[in-house]
Amino acid sequence: MMIISCQHIKKYHGAQLVLEDLTLEIRQGERVGLIGRNGCGKSTLLQLISGQLNPDEGQLAIRKGTQIGYLSQIPQEQDEFTVYEVLALGFQMLIACRDQMAELEIQMAESTGHEQHLERLLKKYAELQESYEISGGYEMDARMNQVIQGLRIPVEQLTRRFASLSGGEKTKVGLATLLIERPTLLLLDEPTNHLDLAGVEWLETYLNNYEGTCIIVSHDRYFLDRVVTKIVEIEDGEAFVYHTNYSGYSLEKDERLLLQFASYQEQQKKIKQMKETIKRLEEWGRIGDNGKFFRRAASMQKALDRMEKIKRPDLDPRAVDFELKQGDRSGQKVLKLEEVQKCFGDKRILNGVEQSLQYGDKVALIGSNGSGKSTLFKLILGEESCDSGNVTLGSRIELGYLAQEEKPPEDRKKTVLQVFREEAGLEEGEARGKLAGYLFYGGDVFKAVNLLSGGEWTRLRLAILLHKQPNLLLLDEPTNHLDISSREALEAALEEFPGTVLVISHDRYFINRMAKRVWELQKGKLIGYLGNYDDFREKQKQLESSRELIEIAIPKKQKTVIEVHKPKSNLSVERNRARLEQSIAAAEQQLAELDAFFQTPNCADDVINYGQTVSRWEALKAELELFYNQWIEQEK
Repeated sequence: MMIISCQHIKKYHGAQLVLEDLTLEIRQGERVGLIGRNGCGKSTLLQLISGQLNPDEGQLAIRKGTQIGYLSQIPQEQDEFTVYEVLALGFQMLIACRDQMAELEIQMAESTGHEQHLERLLKKYAELQESYEISGGYEMDARMNQVIQGLRIPVEQLTRRFASLSGGEKTKVGLATLLIERPTLLLLDEPTNHLDLAGVEWLETYLNNYEGTCIIVSHDRYFLDRVVTKIVEIEDGEAFVYHTNYSGYSLEKDERLLLQFASYQEQQKKIKQMKETIKRLEEWGRIGDNGKFFRRAASMQKALDRMEKIKRPDLDPRAVDFELKQGDRSGQKVLKLEEVQKCFGDKRILNGVEQSLQYGDKVALIGSNGSGKSTLFKLILGEESCDSGNVTLGSRIELGYLAQEEKPPEDRKKTVLQVFREEAGLEEGEARGKLAGYLFYGGDVFKAVNLLSGGEWTRLRLAILLHKQPNLLLLDEPTNHLDISSREALEAALEEFPGTVLVISHDRYFINRMAKRVWELQKGKLIGYLGNYDDFREKQKQLESSRELIEIAIPKKQKTVIEVHKPKSNLSVERNRARLEQSIAAAEQQLAELDAFFQTPNCADDVINYGQTVSRWEALKAELELFYNQWIEQEK
C-alpha cells in the first residue's frame, strides 16, 4: 500500500535549486535509506514530507491518517520539562486518562452511603479503564523502559531539565521520544550520530522489528546494510531508487552508471549524425535553391529538439583530497600506557590500563558512552594527569588531534579562508588551492564559519589538522557529519598514511577498512584485539562461548574438590590438616603465577586465552576459599 507519492517535485532555497524533478514512491512497511552528498537535499526532502516545507512545483501526497514522527519536531518550548516528561510526550492522553482514574479512585473511596453516585463513578471508571487498556496504557512504562535502556539513557538523567542537556543528549532523548511514540511514518536524520556501538546495535534490532515505515538519512554504511530494504540516492536534484541495502546499491550503481554512459555515448553519436545530416540538407537547399531540403532539415531539427537527452553520468565525481603526509618520522615506540589509574570523585574511569602503540599502528578505540575514551585522549594530550601510572610518548612525536565537537572561533563571522590562513600561515592563493582539495571552491571560501554545515566544518578542521603534517593522529569520531564519499576518501588516505593512528569511532564500516587492531575500553580495563571490527565481534562470540563452557564446568570441579577434601572418619585430624595446607599452598602458587601473567603488557592480545585464564583464576580463587573454610573448621 502506497504511503508517500512524490511526483516531479521542485524546491528552491532562495535562488538555489535543491530538488529538480524528483519522483519517488514509498510503500507501507518499507525501511528506506536516503543517501547523497552533503547539501544534495536529503533534509529538505524530510522537511517536505513532514510538512515543514511546501514544494515549489510538483505534487506530494501522503496517505490520510498517517502519523509522522520527525526528530526536529521536538518543540524548543519543552526546555522547561524534565527529560522524563519529554519522553512521555507521546503518552499525554494516556497519562491524562491515568490521572483521571486515580482521581476517581479517591472519590470512590470517599463516597459512602450514596449508591447512585458510586455507581456513576464506577461506570465512568470502567469506561476510562477500557480506553486505557485498549490504547496500551498498561504497556506504557514497559515501552519507555525498553527504549531508555536500549539507547542507554542514564536513569539519573530522567529527572534533569531538558534544557540542561547537551546538543547530543537532546538529540538522543528526541530519538527516544519518537521510538516510544511509534508513529506510522518515522523520519530519522543521522540517528546513530550520538549513540555508542551498543546503542546502535539495539536501534538496528528495534527498527528491523518496527511495523511502521522508516525513512532514514544516514551515512553509516554498516547500519544501512543491516536495516534498510531500499536505498534512495538524491543526485543532481533527482531520486534514484535501488531495492536493496547499501552493499547491493554500490554494485547496482556501478552497473547503472556504465549502462547510462554507454547509452549516453550511443545517443551522442546519433545526435552528431542528425546534426551533420541537417547541415548537409541545408547546404543542398542553398545550392539547388530547393525548399524541399530546407523542410526536411527543419523537420529533423524538430525531432532533435524533442529528443529526451540522456545526462552524461559522472563516472569520477569530485571527492575530498585529504593530503595526509607526515613531516618527520617518529621513533618506533610511539605511546606506552603503564598501570594508568584515573578517577573523578568516587568514580573510577581507568583502572590499571596497560597498552602500547608502535610506529605505523592503526588502532580503533571503542567502548560505551562514558567508559573513558575521551578521558584517555586527554591523558595522552596532557590535558589531564593520571592519578597513578605513566603515559609516555615516544621520541620525535608530532601530535595531531581532532576533537569530536569543536566549536568554531569566537569571531563567528570569520570566513573559511580567514580561519584556514590564520591556522596554516599561507598566502591567499596557496590557501585557496589547498581548500579546493577539501571541496571549498570559488565563493565557498568566503562563507562565514558560523554558516557551515556539520560536514563542511569537519572538512575545514581536517584541512587545518593535516596541513601540520603530524605523525601521530588522535581522531575523535572523525566521520561524524561527513557524507559517504568523504568517508571513503578519508579511509583511503588513512590506509596510505605511514604514521600512527588512534581513532575513537562507532562507524563500523570505517573501522573495518582502517583498523588493524581494536582496543575495547570496558569497566576501566583496556583489552586489545588483533584485526578489524568484524574480527573483534567474532572473537567476542568465541569468548562468550568459551565462558559458557567454563561456567558449566566450574560447579562440577568445585563439587569434586569438596568431596576430595571432606574429612573422613578414618583419617586423623593432623593428616587432614597437612593435606589442606598442601592444597592451599599449591592453589596460592598457581594464583601467583596467573597474577604475574596479568601484569604482562600484552596479556590480553589473545582474547580467547585471556578469557579462559580469567575463568581459571576465578575457579582457583573459589577453590582456595573452600580450602580456607575447611582449614578454619579443622582448627575449631
